[in-house]
Order: sequence, then C-alpha cells, then structure tokens
Amino acid sequence: MSDLVRIAPGALTIGRPLPWDVYDAEGNVLLCQGYVIQTDSQLEQLFERGLFKPRTIELPEADNEVSGDETECNPFTSYPGYLHALEKTLATIANGEPEARKHIQDLAHTLEQACKSAPDSSLALIHLYSVGPTIHEQIIFYAILCQLIARQFGLDEQRIPLLTEAALSANLALVPVADKLNAFNKVLSKEQRDVIRKHPERSIRALRAVGIENELLFTIIAQHHEQADGSGYPDGLSGADIRPEAEILALAERYVAMITKRAYRKRMNVTAARKLIANLADGSFRPALPKALLHILGEYPPGTLVRLENNEVCVITRRPLRTLGPFAQVVLDSSGASCDTRQERDTSIPGFNIMALEEPDIMPSMNFSRIWGFPD
Repeated sequence: MSDLVRIAPGALTIGRPLPWDVYDAEGNVLLCQGYVIQTDSQLEQLFERGLFKPRTIELPEADNEVSGDETECNPFTSYPGYLHALEKTLATIANGEPEARKHIQDLAHTLEQACKSAPDSSLALIHLYSVGPTIHEQIIFYAILCQLIARQFGLDEQRIPLLTEAALSANLALVPVADKLNAFNKVLSKEQRDVIRKHPERSIRALRAVGIENELLFTIIAQHHEQADGSGYPDGLSGADIRPEAEILALAERYVAMITKRAYRKRMNVTAARKLIANLADGSFRPALPKALLHILGEYPPGTLVRLENNEVCVITRRPLRTLGPFAQVVLDSSGASCDTRQERDTSIPGFNIMALEEPDIMPSMNFSRIWGFPD
C-alpha cells in the first residue's frame, strides 16, 4: 500500500483513542480507529511498527442535498479527512493562495452534511476525542457545535454556512501557538496574553490577504470574544450589539474548553460543564443560546460513558426519542469484560437505567464505526 506513512512521534497519546486505523508494512490492520493505547511500551511498539493510511475525503459540491440517512455519512472514518482538509485550508491561507475561500467553504459544507445526516455521531466525535485535542481538532469541534447550536437556536438556515466558515477560520492566527499555550502550566506572560487577545484581528488580516472580502464573516470573527454583559474584548460590546453568530461561536469554544484537559487544570465532566453552561444564561450570552446547547447535549451526550443499573459500562450513541432513551451500546459487560458485539440498551427501561457517568482514567477501546452501526 503505497499511501501508508510512518506514525510520527507525538501523533499518538496514551489514554486517547486512535484517530485513524494503524497498519503494518504489508497493509494489514494492526489497530482500528478508536483503540486506546494503554502503556508506554505499546506506544513505542506502534512507533516502531505502525503505519497509518492518510485518509482523504471528497468534498461535496455545494448544491448537493443531504438525504437525512445517518448511515450514508460516517463522521468517524471521515475524521482524519476533516483534519487533513483543515490543515490544507490553513496552509493555503498562510501561503496567500487565492483559492483559500473555496477550501473553507468546501470543508464547511462537508461538516454541514455530516451534522445534518449524522448529528448524534458528529456530537459523539467531540466527546470521544475531547481528552487532549490538538488545535486543529478543536476547530473541527467548534464548527460541528456551531452547526448544531445554530439550528436548535433557530438561526436562519442561510446564515449557518458563514457561521461555520467563521468557526473554521477565527482562530487561524492562534494555530501556530495554541498547542503550546494549552500545554503551558504557568501564568501567561503579557506577550502570550496579547497573542490571545489580538488573534481575531490577526485572523481577519490573514483572510483579507488572500482576497477574502466578506464583512459579515469578519464581524463574526471580530466579535466572538465579546460578551453580552460588556466584559469581553476587543471592543467591550454588549447585548444586541453582538451578532448571535458570534455568540454561538463563543459558546462552542467555551464548551470545548470545559471538557478538554489543559496542563493547568483537569477537564470537566459533562455534568459540571452543563451546570456552568446553565449559568451562562444569566447575562454572559443571549439566554436562548445556552438553553439551545443544553437541549442538544441532553443529560448524557453521545460519546459519553455511563454505568447502568445492571453494572454494564456503555457509550451513549443516540439521544432520547420522546419517552425513550437515551440509547447506549455496551462497551464492558457486567463482569468488566470487553464486549465485541453490538448490544443496544434503551436506558429508559428498568434494569438499564443510567446510574452514573463513568470516568475511567483511561478510556476503553471501541470500534466507533461498528458501535454506531456504520458498515465496515
């Protein structure tokens, strides 16, 4: 298989699911996407033997319709492609290439299709990979959440693509330094704080440099760190002076930050994050926006692990339907052994009720595509 490349040191992390399949030199699958590396020795062996196949995705034409059939779109197998497309897009901007806008639009449209046809799987992607995401992963998460929040909030459908473009490009000025900042466990210097505060205007400047001239896009980016109570930056705007698209992006970023581990703090579980989001409705955001996010997440969002009344550990795969659910697939049976077959549980049924969130130090390995019922 000529398109296999060797895994680079630092590309994989103990306790975090593999973002793609890993192959041996003959092209045989060693480990599937979703496998969790448990030890340093496993990590070393993968770096010595492991190769991965770079995935590319065909970005759909803008006029394609989405069928609504979740089985037609698998966000898990597309995930490496999303990241590849984002890296390519940011490179075109950095290099001043005029086709940068089309790359942004194409990726925004691809994510829109995924969120429309596979919303639960797209939401699960965020929670399954939230342990220690790179800045590129975080940007993809922002775009997915913006799609879901905007529709629940009732934003005009024609305004959502530009919001998604803003989510993909608002932080491009932070990309070179974001991973280092996230790994920094000391008080930020004045220079580091300035980089953070000035990144919206620097991102806009970079977009202008490749010939992009969309003032609404720039307004969303410029305002996405303003706050409804006037305490944000750079201009201290408040209330209706801030566009709802900018607040949606800010809320998406805020939630991802809550559930993501940083060098200077632990990641929050979903229950704690939901409480903080609920508090944001009292002045930091338009009240309807945090409520929209809470509705999307539910008490147990897709991708979170739970322990059931019968002692099984399951991953939430689908949000509730009327009086049923949420629905989950068994990951560990009641004895703690891995479950390799699909076994769905309706957690509204006695015996399968959710007893607690499960927060293991290291996630169990899962075959995401199989668990969510996508064809091999």
